[in-house]
Amino acid sequence: MILLTSTSDLLRVTTGSAGAIQVHASYVDNASGTLTPGRTNTIISTATTTTIVASPGASTQRNVRTIAIVNTSTTVTNAITVNHTDGTTNVELWGGTILPGEQIGLTQEGSFNFYTSGGVLKGSQATNPVDVQTFSATGGWTKPTSFTPSIVIVEIWGAGGGGGGGASLASATVAKGGGGGGGGAYVRREYRASLLSDSYTVTIGAGGTAGTGAAAGGSGGNGGIGGNTSFGFLLTAYGGGGGSGGAISAAVTGGGGGGGAGGAGGTGSTAGGTGGVPTAATNGAGGQGVTGAAAVSTTANAEYGGAGGAGEAATPVGASNGGSSLRGGGGGGSGGGHTATPAVTAPGAGGNSGVYIAGGGGTAGTSGASPTAGGVGSNAASTFAGGAGGGGGGSTVTASTAGAAGGNGGVGGGGGGGGGVGNNPGIGGAGGTGGSGYAIIYSM
Repeated sequence: MILLTSTSDLLRVTTGSAGAIQVHASYVDNASGTLTPGRTNTIISTATTTTIVASPGASTQRNVRTIAIVNTSTTVTNAITVNHTDGTTNVELWGGTILPGEQIGLTQEGSFNFYTSGGVLKGSQATNPVDVQTFSATGGWTKPTSFTPSIVIVEIWGAGGGGGGGASLASATVAKGGGGGGGGAYVRREYRASLLSDSYTVTIGAGGTAGTGAAAGGSGGNGGIGGNTSFGFLLTAYGGGGGSGGAISAAVTGGGGGGGAGGAGGTGSTAGGTGGVPTAATNGAGGQGVTGAAAVSTTANAEYGGAGGAGEAATPVGASNGGSSLRGGGGGGSGGGHTATPAVTAPGAGGNSGVYIAGGGGTAGTSGASPTAGGVGSNAASTFAGGAGGGGGGSTVTASTAGAAGGNGGVGGGGGGGGGVGNNPGIGGAGGTGGSGYAIIYSM
């Protein structure tokens, strides 16, 4: 409990960021033996100081029994302090950083408990402190103030490349779906907390733009290169390359190269896009970015670098899956095309993250009279895996029918899937957008 015993006493909450904070307080007033219960509910949305329990009336003691402070924002981490003032002296009762979904609560004994977003009591802030801040959009990281951390661990993913757009062709000539975008690289570093500044900007790379589907009788557009994710000036994770646009010829459609520890992946062309530095032409190790596939391949997988996007050989055979990465983003699957017969070929699935086998990410669409879009790659959920690649969109040889779009890559560097071939005057399917970058920062 907390006592307010004069007409100058107040309880206040100070918020350090503009985020959604909800506060509940329950109390009992004692006026010469007459007990009157009361409560307040307060919504805070700006960085400010807010009174959460007002002063009692004259000759009244206000016994505050319960306070609950909840960070209801889904993205903003907020620095919170709870203060008691007698009108002259301000005393801090509790101070700390509350992640999205977390809350603190005042007990009947007058102490504060700290709960996770799942409602589980956190360990003692004096003996087992851990602060975790996640970023799916650019923002500011602040060193925790509720305890003195010893180590800060930074894990970041570059953004995935966009999938290439599918071609559009009605004649009995080979036509290609777009190549899959390359996955973004994963980078991890440990720092001694005392050597870090109190705050850094976490820049989250934007996913590579989707390649445009071809107008009637044309080739598809290339997907864009994924942006880089950085922790201040200290650490950078590079993005994956864009998949090549599908051609209206027997030219190879190359998948985008995966991001590497030292550079972004290249855009696919008549060969797979070069993997980011250091480059691996086939299955990569360490931080190597893997070159995008130029045909149906099982060798575009990576370890910490981004996986290569799927490509399509000169003679399309279909079902070209994106490469996977153990920690980086998976590559996008190739869009469906058609042969010179003409007959449709199947699109490929996106690559996954957390494994070293092509495919397993966003599902491939279907080719045919009513082609379907590729599935969206799953988002990064933890340190164990990045985003998965999007699946390729289906193609068609049905008159005046558009090809289907590739699936978007998952947040955490998944490459976008390639778009499928349309039948002139139906347009080609657009590629999928690459998944944005991601960051998790642990302080302990």
